[in-house]
Amino acid sequence: MSQLDTVNRILDAAEVLFAERGFTETSLRTITSTAGVNLAAVNYHFGSKKELIQAVFERFLTPFTENLDRELSRRKALEKQVQDGTADGEALALDDLLQSLYQVALAGLAKEGRDPKRFMRLLGLAYTQSQGHLRRFIVSRYGESYRQIAGQLAQALPHVDPVTFYWRLYFMLGATIFSLSSFDAIEAILREDFGAESSLEETLARLAPAAAAMLTAHE
Repeated sequence: MSQLDTVNRILDAAEVLFAERGFTETSLRTITSTAGVNLAAVNYHFGSKKELIQAVFERFLTPFTENLDRELSRRKALEKQVQDGTADGEALALDDLLQSLYQVALAGLAKEGRDPKRFMRLLGLAYTQSQGHLRRFIVSRYGESYRQIAGQLAQALPHVDPVTFYWRLYFMLGATIFSLSSFDAIEAILREDFGAESSLEETLARLAPAAAAMLTAHE
């Protein structure tokens, strides 16, 4: 088995187990047993459990932020065209911004072989299980992408004060994380109660206007 194969097997096992059981509840021994490697392999390739957790997130966050950055660059170019009078300003509406970000950044993960639902589950756990090291890692490595999207959202809401915007942004993120991390259960209820089904793309399309409404709600 090559070193790359070993690394990927450890990451694959850790990703699934962390999402199913949580970070604190999943031991390195359980991960290595599932991956079919010895415990020393984790220490050799990652150094510690914290660094393994960070590596699991890196596999999601790198393509996610690359997709996000490309979409933000596209929108900046469109904004310049609107200012120059060569494009329609409707495409810069908040609802459209969220729609494009959901579709490009989240749906883009699925196209690259990463499960957006599992990503949301892991992200939710990162907030609820006090993984301070992970927050510092995300801020240091991917903070610029977050600042750019938060800046574009704030720019679309010039009359909302910073503290209110902060809370609305996290309410929106909470709704997004819950809806996608619980997607399978929610879809099962939808199918049972309404005889309807929904794909990830359809769900994201429904989520964007709801998220926009959370950001623009009147006091």
